[in-house]
Order: sequence, then structure tokens, then C-alpha cells
Amino acid sequence: MEFLKRLGNEWLFCDGGIGTLLQEQGLQAGELPETWNLTHPAQIVALHRAYLESGSDIIATNTFGANALKYPDNLYEIVGQAVMHGKKARELANRPDAYIALDIGPTGRLLQPMGDLEFERAVEIFGEVVRIGAAAGADLVLIETMSDSYEAKAAVLAAKENCDLPICVTVIFDEKGKLLTGGTISSTVALLEGLRVDALGVNCGLGPRQMLPIVRELTEVCSLPIIVNPNAGLPRSENGKTVFDVDADMFAELMGEIADMGVHVLGGCCGTTPTHISKMIETCKEKPFSAVKPKHRTVVSSFSQAVEIGKAPIIIGERINPTGKSKFKQALREGNIEYILSEGLMQEDKGAHILDVNVGLPEIDEAAMMERVITQLQSILPLPLQIDTSDTGAMERGMRIYNGKPMINSVSGKKESMEAVFPLVQKYGGVVVGLALDENGIPGTAEGRVRIAKKIYDTAASYGISRNDIVIDALAMTISSDHASAQVTLETLRRIRNELHGHTILGVSNISFGLPQREIINANFYTLALQCGLSCGIINPNAETMMRSYHTFLALSGQDAQCAGYIAAYGGQQAAASAGADQPALSLSESVERGLRERAAEAAYNALKTIAPLELVNSELIPALDRVGKGFEAGTVFLPQLLMSAEAAKAAFDVVKDAMKGQPQEKRGKVILATVKGDIHDIGKNIVKVLLENYGYEVIDLGKDVAPEVIVDAALVHDVRLIGLSALMTTTVVSMEATIRLLHERKPDAIIVVGGAVLTQEYADTIGADYYARDAMATVHCAQQVLG
Repeated sequence: MEFLKRLGNEWLFCDGGIGTLLQEQGLQAGELPETWNLTHPAQIVALHRAYLESGSDIIATNTFGANALKYPDNLYEIVGQAVMHGKKARELANRPDAYIALDIGPTGRLLQPMGDLEFERAVEIFGEVVRIGAAAGADLVLIETMSDSYEAKAAVLAAKENCDLPICVTVIFDEKGKLLTGGTISSTVALLEGLRVDALGVNCGLGPRQMLPIVRELTEVCSLPIIVNPNAGLPRSENGKTVFDVDADMFAELMGEIADMGVHVLGGCCGTTPTHISKMIETCKEKPFSAVKPKHRTVVSSFSQAVEIGKAPIIIGERINPTGKSKFKQALREGNIEYILSEGLMQEDKGAHILDVNVGLPEIDEAAMMERVITQLQSILPLPLQIDTSDTGAMERGMRIYNGKPMINSVSGKKESMEAVFPLVQKYGGVVVGLALDENGIPGTAEGRVRIAKKIYDTAASYGISRNDIVIDALAMTISSDHASAQVTLETLRRIRNELHGHTILGVSNISFGLPQREIINANFYTLALQCGLSCGIINPNAETMMRSYHTFLALSGQDAQCAGYIAAYGGQQAAASAGADQPALSLSESVERGLRERAAEAAYNALKTIAPLELVNSELIPALDRVGKGFEAGTVFLPQLLMSAEAAKAAFDVVKDAMKGQPQEKRGKVILATVKGDIHDIGKNIVKVLLENYGYEVIDLGKDVAPEVIVDAALVHDVRLIGLSALMTTTVVSMEATIRLLHERKPDAIIVVGGAVLTQEYADTIGADYYARDAMATVHCAQQVLG
């Protein structure tokens, strides 16, 4: 029976751990598990067969780390043989009803702009694996253990563009429900649902008990089949061997609780065995099965935030748009990206929920500029974006590289427009603005606009796009040329809300075009539109009159409990700023906190005219980094912002260094960083390096897949006390323990800090580490304690 016919309609069960079982069978520290597809084929077939005979419906190929970065010479053989082993195991187990999932894990590198791997190169890397696996006969693609939503998107696009197999995606959340790069459960679900994967869920990192609150939230927001593949609890080391604290009986009991929550696919990850899976299936297979329930949510997301349309009114900031803005046009022509970024930051400060991004000028390459602006905005701002363009080439470029589920402005009721835009939404995902106009122009009545809205809904449905992903623009036309136009717009809003149960949007300021004192008309019309059901207003959040209308409406309509938002906005009211005021000058610390490189360098240059270099570092730069770090630890600042702040600080430090040429420059101490033998995943290590260097430490980066002897020799040669070790994979933690043991033998004064997705405080203690760093800032704190 076809996989998709069963998915979401009956219980399906995945297999469990592979790497940890291969270790038990002799996989050595630092040995790459995927090589066993060629060197130990019988063991791989036997492992798959054991899971199939335990009841697994889905077995994952031994290809988690297989990609061209790791296997540049024999990738075809590694992946092809992995699929063949799965097929042979299925035959030997007499399980023709089982499915072989082509397993795809992360590359181990961070994508640009946070890292050095280009998005399209990541798509290419994943695409090669997909082509090989699909040709060999895999039944579906399983993209798993993704800690970065952007990398997950690259893998999904690679699968969609290189095969027609079903696509399932599982990600790795921490106990707070966050991805490494800041994604929340809701924002991640929005992205993956927008990309139209066939199922999504969570795996690795946590045991079933720790996953309970994450699964609960998943079931509340997800409209797709949900997969849950936990570890066998949390790991620790015993006699040089990694063990987990949840046995098969307890695993089955906890997975029974998860099954009762309304998920659809269950399995295991690190530390689980065929016995774990067998007992889980025995516990869960007779439980009542809950079919997938659509949640009917309209969600726009960024890498770290999800904005749901339809609850409270949404503010879409209109300032990133050249229309009527000479300075903005000049910034576009000159490529002055920081001016554009500052417009975004100002609107965020004033309360915008989503930012409109329009960079269309006849004399520039709009597609290239759209990509550049979106990438840079997403590196410093958590707000979702609305991609605003009539150029479908620029639209697709922006949608492809956007990290999240964007808003798309726009499609109309014209056949040509819908045929151009809806395929893009179908492929990349997004909430699209539907303009209530067609080949006959803009209807002069609400009836005509509602009729076009229905046509847009119906045509979208033919592309598989739900009306949840459509927001209708009721069209605000200036009252200076038609005194009745506002009433038509307001009636259209009411009818779409009451009759079609849809969501709406307006470019509010269009209503006053050609009139004096436009803000008076705009603010009052905005209030009327909100009363008629306006879901999203494209407004200038810097205009105090508009924000007063917004906050007052929420308070009067009962959508602002205890008037908390109103009081927060106006409890300490100051004189209103002009809506068109120039961008304020930012101090050095503000520029660093905002992640603005050029402004940080300029601010440092100006500050050095009156402040000594070291005083500037200690009074401005380090405190700014500390504030960003505390925000990161508190979950209010996310990884892209943390890294961009570090880059801004580096730009300022370079200016300070130039001013100190010829003077002795202080270094706080040396730190060695390395990803241990057998592990090529160095994302965490690289993030730590950036932060340590910005705090003034000299970092000796030994890279990835580093043997214990190399690390110890470097510590001795450079006389380094603090050594940071990183590992992502359970199979490589034994190398970490071996490194620590050798450091203790040959350099007894060494202080060792460890980190990585598979580690816990208990695990760090059992392998002999001195410190456990749960994130990059924890390593900075460790360096401050050890080195000062």
C-alpha cells in the first residue's frame, strides 16, 4: 500500500538508533558509520532486519552523514548500497509492507549569512544524495535532526526538485522548544507546512519525558501527521561506553503517553534498540488513533517568530518601500543596506509585527536587491517579512532564500497573475495577498470585490493552497477622487469577514492620497477599518496618530486585557515624534546591539576622538556584547542577531586596533577549540570562536575531526589551559572522552569545557570534563572564570 495512503490514517512505527548499535558491534571512535555500508554490509542488513522483525514500518538508511562534504569520492556507492541493504533486509524479514526512508542529516555547517555555506550549495549537496537514493529505490525521504530551519528548507527544496518521493522532516528542539538558530515550534511548523512536506516532527536531543511539552505544543499548531522519535532518555558514560537512562519498558510507557496526545508516527533515536521499538509498538498499536486535524491557522513566520493572522489586528510596517521616499531611493541606488536595515529596526521598535519589503526601482536589479535586503534584514531582525513586488522573478528569488513562511504581496484575480504567483506559493509556501481586482479593473462595489475574492479562493484551492493562506486586499482608494470609496472598502471588509470568514489587508494611507494633513484621514479610517474586521493594516508605525488608533481600538474592543498594551504605550507619554523624521544617530553600543557593522565602525571612529581605546572597549563594546549575550540566554535575542552583533563588534574592534598601533595590546588568554575525532559538525564550535574572539581571547581553532593527540600536542606547544571540545553525534562522544583522558595524563593543568547537542551536565561529568556549556555564551562565562 502506498505510504501516503497510510500516513496520517493509521499508526506507523519507525526504527530506532543506528550509530549507538554499530558502536556495540565494533564501530571505533572516529570511524564514520556510513563506511560500514561498504565494509560491513551484513551487519547493516542484520540491523535493519532486527527493526523490521520488531515491527517497524519505516527503516532509515545508514546515510545520516552521507554527503559530498564528507564523502567526495564514494558518495554514490555509500548511498546506493545503503538503500540496497534496506531492500535486502525487507526481503529477508518478509516485510513487503515496510518502507525504506532515505535518511538525510545536517551538513554540519552553518548557512550564510551566519556561516560560510551558501544556501544554493546546500541545496546542491542535499540534491545529490536525493538523486542517488531515489534512483536506488528509496520509498521516502526522511530529513532528520535539523537544528537550523534554513538548512531544513534547503534539504526540503532539494528533495522536491530531485525526486517525487514523500518528504518527512524531524528537527531537534532543546527543552525550551527552540532550535539552535532560534526557531520556535510554531515558526518551524509554519515553514514546513508552507513547504508542503508530508509529515513533520521531532527527534533526538531529548528523551520521551523531556519531549512531552514539545509534543503537546506540536499537536496544538500542526495540521500535518506528526512524527516523534526520541532518544532513550539522556546519555551518560559508563566505563568508556555511552549509555542512556531509559530502558525499553520505561520507553514504551512514556511513548504510550505521547501516543495518547494525538501523534501519528512513533519511533526512536539514539540509544533505542529493537527491544525498545518492539515494546513501544506492543504498547501503542492498539491505542485509539487520532486522524490529522486541520488547525485552520493563518501564520506568517521568520526564522524565530510566528505571527498568526486573525486574532488581534496585525501591523505591517510600510517604510521599506521607495514610493515617495527620496532618501530610500538613494539608498537603493547606492547599495546602502544599513539605511534600509535601520528603517526595519525603527519599525520593530515602534510595534510592527511584520515588515513590508519593496525594493523596486527601474534602474536596479530588483531580484538581486530583494535577495540582499531579505538576507540582511533576517540576520538582525526576528520579524517576519512581506515580499512586496510585481516582478515574479524577484518574488521567487525572495521566497526561495527567505528563512520562514513569508507574506507575499501580491496576486490579483487576473488569470495571468494567478498562473504566475500560485505555483510559487505552492512550491515555497507563504501567505499571499489577494487583490480584489481582475481583468475588468477594480470593481466600484463591495459585491464586485467579494466576487473576485471568491475567485481567488477557488483558484488557489486548485493549486492545493488553502484559503487559510490567502488574505484579501479590499483596496483602499483615495476619497479625494471618489467620496464614496471608503464606504465601499469598509463594506468589503465586513462581507469578507462575515460571509467568507476570511482575513483582510489594506494599504491604509492610500485612502488620503491628494489631501492635506493626510495623517488625520488615515488614523480615523484605520479605526473604522479595524471595527469592520481589518486583519492586517499596512501602515507607518512611526506615525504616532496611527499607533494611537491601533492601541485605542484594542483597548475599546476588549482585546487589550487590563489595558496593559495601552498603558505600556502611553503611561509615560512623551511628545510624539514626526512620522517622517530622519533616522536617529546610534551610539557605539546601540550599533553593536543592533548588529550594524558600518555604523559600529563609524561610531567607534567618532568616539575615539574623545575616549581612549581601552576605555572605549571596556565602557562600550564589552557591555554591549554582555547585554546581547544575556538576551541570548534569556531567549529574547536569537543566534543570527547574536552573530551579527559579534560581527558589528569586530568591525568596531578593528577601528580600535588601528588606533592602538604601536601600543601593547591586551589579550585575555588563549583558548583551544576543536570538534573531536570522527565528527565533522563544527557549527557550535565556530559560533563559540566568534564570541570568544570578540571578548578579547586568542582562539586556536584546530578545526573538525581532530584526533586526541593533535589537541593535546597543541595544548602543550602553545601552553593553553582552557580547551573547548565539541561533538554533535553520540558515536563521537567516545572520542571526546579519549581526548579528555589524554589531556589529564599529559597536561594535568588543562581545564576542559565541552558542548554539543548530545551532551548534558551529567554526561560531561561522567567523561571527566570540568565545565559543560549548554550554549556559546556559557563558554564565554567559563573563559571569564578560568582566564579572567
